[in-house]
Amino acid sequence: MKKLLEKHPLAIRWFHWINFPVLAIMMWSGLLIYWANDVYRIGWGDTTLLKFFPKSFYEALHVPFQLAKGMAWHFVVMWLFVLNGVAYVLYTLFSGEWRYLVPGRHALREAWQVVMHDLGIRKAPLPVRKYNAAQQLAYSAVVLMGVGSALTGFAIYKPTELAGLTTLLGGYEWARAEHFILTLGYALFFVVHVAQVIRAGWNNFRSMIAGFELVDAPTPSSKPTRP
Repeated sequence: MKKLLEKHPLAIRWFHWINFPVLAIMMWSGLLIYWANDVYRIGWGDTTLLKFFPKSFYEALHVPFQLAKGMAWHFVVMWLFVLNGVAYVLYTLFSGEWRYLVPGRHALREAWQVVMHDLGIRKAPLPVRKYNAAQQLAYSAVVLMGVGSALTGFAIYKPTELAGLTTLLGGYEWARAEHFILTLGYALFFVVHVAQVIRAGWNNFRSMIAGFELVDAPTPSSKPTRP
């Protein structure tokens, strides 16, 4: 027997589905900007193991020579990104949703158990609750990353007017590098998040659209009749 169980409030769903395209546009427009000065790589001296990003990558996504478009989109959509993030944090604080999202004292240990379970190594069932420890750590980290992206973004957007902030972040070059690393973090989160959604199945995905999921309801036991 199945029953409907409410999982995600309407506000949480709105914040989620607004943030998804907003963040995608921010990353796309940021890539158009980064192309004009793509200085980051993994390597040492004259040896480069990995360059961010190869020419073929830019050409496949039609990135080259769109700096002005990237800046226009980035500097407009960033305000929606900030407003949506602030509204989300305020909602979770005043609604009490933060209780489900903030990691507990044993979150790291429990998150490792979740990873082992998802990899099929740990067979014991996980505790049944709205968000497991791995989700709590990931979602809390994304909130902090959003704050970091906003601060580093403003620092490299207005380095003279916000000289104090830029200096606090290590200067323009460091602030730009931090902004770039945070963007890579979003990309990694997106890949893992989508993979987990696919793994969890339609019922879990529907809960972020409709707000509820179908769960197994205990079958009421029949009372024995007296002779």
